[in-house]
Amino acid sequence: MGVLVLLEVLAGFDPDEADPGFVRSVHAAASDPEVLEDPLPTTLCGISTDPLVHTHYQAGYGEPWYPAAFEDRRCRECERALRRL
Repeated sequence: MGVLVLLEVLAGFDPDEADPGFVRSVHAAASDPEVLEDPLPTTLCGISTDPLVHTHYQAGYGEPWYPAAFEDRRCRECERALRRL
C-alpha cells in the first residue's frame, strides 16, 4: 500500500507557497491501487480526502511520513494508524 500525504488547509492557502500558517492538519491516506497518485476516499483517520490538498511528498528512508515544516500539524490518528501497518 502506498501512502499519500494530504493537507487540510485554511481559506487563502496557496499551493505554490505551502505556507504552514494556512495548514490546519497533515493527514495520511492510502493510495488508490489503480491510480497510485490518487488517494482512497478517506484518510487513515477517517475523514474525506475530497477537500484535502495532495502534497506529492515522498519520505526518504528514515524520514518522517510528513514534511518537516508541518511536524506540529501532523494528525496523530493518522500517525497511529501508520504505526499499526
